[in-house]
Amino acid sequence: MIARIWRGVVRRADGDEYADYIRETGFNEYAETAGNRGAWMLRDDDGDRTEFITFSLWESVEAIRAFAGPDINAAVYYPEDERYLIERDATVSHYDVVDRDVGTRSSATIGHGGGSVSRSNSVAASSPRATKPRRTPSR
Repeated sequence: MIARIWRGVVRRADGDEYADYIRETGFNEYAETAGNRGAWMLRDDDGDRTEFITFSLWESVEAIRAFAGPDINAAVYYPEDERYLIERDATVSHYDVVDRDVGTRSSATIGHGGGSVSRSNSVAASSPRATKPRRTPSR
């Protein structure tokens, strides 16, 4: 199994809206791609900025390629990303999963600084979309 990690930063005022946008675009596309084994969105509100990290698990390089295109190291962006993102990485990171801890809790909320961070074992729901946003790999 392979973990794929992407990061980007938005203005804090756009944080909730951008989280919804990630769910509607990237997470829906993850769920529609054969070989995806789940995705998690991590969020850190810090001052006037919000950092997002997406963490997805994949069966194989071929499964990642089905999502990302021929250059699996290129980050995938959607049309409205340009409007939200004030920092974004052109590439993603991949890691071989060598071990896992299978917990008994299905979800938890962990205290973090002035707020809280939610963690859930749920996978993004696959829901049909009327139109599929056009995406482009970063170059």
